[in-house]
Amino acid sequence: MEAAGIEEGVDRARFPYRMKDLCEKTGLPRQVIHFYIQQGLVPEGHKTGRNMAYYGEAHVERIQFVRKLQHERFLPLKAIRALLEQRDEVFSEAQRALLRDVQAHLSPALRPRDERPAVTDARALLDRLGLTQDDLDGMVEAGLLGTVVADDGRTLIASDEAWLLETWAELRRAGFTAELGFSTRDLAVYEAAMSMMIREEARLVLSKLSHLPAERVAALVEIGLPHVNAFLARFHLARVRNVFPTL
Repeated sequence: MEAAGIEEGVDRARFPYRMKDLCEKTGLPRQVIHFYIQQGLVPEGHKTGRNMAYYGEAHVERIQFVRKLQHERFLPLKAIRALLEQRDEVFSEAQRALLRDVQAHLSPALRPRDERPAVTDARALLDRLGLTQDDLDGMVEAGLLGTVVADDGRTLIASDEAWLLETWAELRRAGFTAELGFSTRDLAVYEAAMSMMIREEARLVLSKLSHLPAERVAALVEIGLPHVNAFLARFHLARVRNVFPTL
């Protein structure tokens, strides 16, 4: 005899929802939810058979969180995955709480968007810049750019991220052509390096400054960031200059 609240090996008090319930509670079709699960953005349900699984409130919250990051903040799926990994594995709850407090004291330019940003029609931007759909697709695959498909079928990007495609168009005009084998997918190396650096910077801040008030930490971040950016630009040039004599 099964224990109360236990059905097919699943605690139905903790995991009361089937997929159709999940769709109703989140307002999303099952294809989208399955895609999130396949991409590792949402944990799998507790399976009781080949085609049956149960889900809990944590699944609902995760799906809604991912959807918000994707459709309100226009974050690429790769960036969302990295953010979730940091939240789930890298930082403790106390560390995440401190980072949230620090974030609240940063200037608006360094805080996540609170509202859906102004958007730009991606197709119109590509046409204006002389770029192709593959240029956009590659940038999305590289994790540099997020897109949203509007109800009318148009692909939209955040207007304040149009500079990514504008910069790529400049590189194209400078000679980095598709005929020579260059693609926006080649930019994945920069996304990976930057994501790793941001993660390590957060760890550094936490290891050195966690004893300070969040407002003071935010002030130090604001002061230090321009100097770090200048250092990175010059250090990159220095490394490029030094690479050839070492080959």
